[in-house]
Amino acid sequence: MQVNWTYIKMIILVILVGFLYAFASVKNGIRKISEPNISFLGDNNLFVTHETVSKLLIQNHGSIKNVPKEILDLNELEAALNSNPMIKSAEVYVSVDGTLNAEIKQKRPVARVSTNASYYIDDEGSYMPLSSNFTARVPLVTGYVEKNNLKNVFKVAHKVEQDNFLKQHVVEIHQNVNGGIALKLRQCRFTVNLGSIELLDKKVNNLKAFYKKSLKAKTLDKYSKVNLQFDNQVVCTKI
Repeated sequence: MQVNWTYIKMIILVILVGFLYAFASVKNGIRKISEPNISFLGDNNLFVTHETVSKLLIQNHGSIKNVPKEILDLNELEAALNSNPMIKSAEVYVSVDGTLNAEIKQKRPVARVSTNASYYIDDEGSYMPLSSNFTARVPLVTGYVEKNNLKNVFKVAHKVEQDNFLKQHVVEIHQNVNGGIALKLRQCRFTVNLGSIELLDKKVNNLKAFYKKSLKAKTLDKYSKVNLQFDNQVVCTKI
């Protein structure tokens, strides 16, 4: 009977590959975790420190250094990081060499509420607490503002951030008790009354045209109020 060496070699090869894979999997599973490698994505403004992230990573595990990979719950670690109100999203993974990596994307503020409470409004219109590590240079929001109803002031703050003219000049967004919005501009004595946020783009364009014309005529300091509530009109009150 002739022996089929090719068939035997294939069987041996499959067994060998399976053994090596199992050996590598076991060895990889018991590999000890090193100190976490923490990186922040996006802006360099560190509202959250490396120390804070490290504490969040170990709060449910104690020290994660020298913990075998097989007993480490990465989903649990990500949940711990995402529970921080400063963090927008977090991804945690272990590299082949046993390094625990945490990639953090922080929330980004577009305005700072300064009423009976102080906090940021982030770029998705949500609450974001202040940080003792970094203070963002964003417009103040004053007046009647509720943490669970930030829609109108966020829309204006977002417009300010996206528009070069507004970003350069607007220092305060004020919301009155009826929901009307007013703006205060840098180095200007007058208040800009937007009223409702309907036709916001049109109102902003009217403000730009007024500002440009008044700047050229050197009359910016002669007004106490600029009213943009009326369609196709800029109504000014002189000092």
